[in-house]
Amino acid sequence: MLVPLSASAVSGYLLGSLPFGYLVARSRGVNIFEVGSRSPGATNVRRVLGKGPGNTVFVLDMLKGPGGGPADIGGALRHPHEWAAAGRRGPVRLCQPPRGIQARGVMAYTGLAFALIGHSFSCFTRFRGGKGVATAAGGLLVLMPQVAVISGAIWVAVFYTTRYVSLASILAALSLPALALLFGRGRIALWVTVLIALFVVVRHRANVRRLLTGTEKRFDRKKPDGPPPATP
Repeated sequence: MLVPLSASAVSGYLLGSLPFGYLVARSRGVNIFEVGSRSPGATNVRRVLGKGPGNTVFVLDMLKGPGGGPADIGGALRHPHEWAAAGRRGPVRLCQPPRGIQARGVMAYTGLAFALIGHSFSCFTRFRGGKGVATAAGGLLVLMPQVAVISGAIWVAVFYTTRYVSLASILAALSLPALALLFGRGRIALWVTVLIALFVVVRHRANVRRLLTGTEKRFDRKKPDGPPPATP
């Protein structure tokens, strides 16, 4: 069990580390770490470069989530009912490693967790990165589709009501554990959603401070900021 878990962790981290936001912006002559919020996430890319590049980065970052364990995701798609029951069989015991579909579920959750870490602390960009919302959404859409869809609906409702991307992301993330409980996803899935929620909130801690002081920027629905002058 240790070898496949390690493989899921390493593959998830490396895939998550792919700096799509930086690469897309760089192809337009922009160093995304020097403009806007200096984040390589889809929101900053869209704010600086417009809808096309921003949406491209969002989709690519989403694909990192399930991509951390392609074999496991394939198993989930082929056996959805067994996959849904995988997290209900109790915590993993080191003396009795789980087997079959449950083992694949543990590896897929491991891949997603490390994809989040890689996205936020990429080894390719000096351990800088985004906040993990799109990557988490992509992974959960495959692993827990009902939870992901309802959480996504919460994001949309909060965003279009307030125009705060950060607030929408935080509230959507905080809804994950409650939704996992509601749909009976089991202890493993519950702990994964708790960790994702905490991770997203911590990554947005500066936004929380700005929200509390009333200085957080709303997302401009009219036009992007940029592009700024090209950097060498």
